[in-house]
Amino acid sequence: MAAKDGSFSFDFEGTYTKVEPNRLLEYILGDGRKVNVLFEATGNTTKVVETFDPESTHPREMQQGGWQAILNNYKKQAEA
Repeated sequence: MAAKDGSFSFDFEGTYTKVEPNRLLEYILGDGRKVNVLFEATGNTTKVVETFDPESTHPREMQQGGWQAILNNYKKQAEA
């Protein structure tokens, strides 16, 4: 993954361990951390809840901000 301006990048790989269409994605990252993405239909909208095991190099708040930025971009794409 990389910033559009090329200022930051990192490798991102994983293996899906569970897929429930329109409801759930679970995967394990290359370093063994787990990620869970739950899609909850609420009327005409969908709530996306993502949980992840943080890594130990960067502060948790920084990681949460990064994951939230990804979700915000996903929201823009989905609504377009």
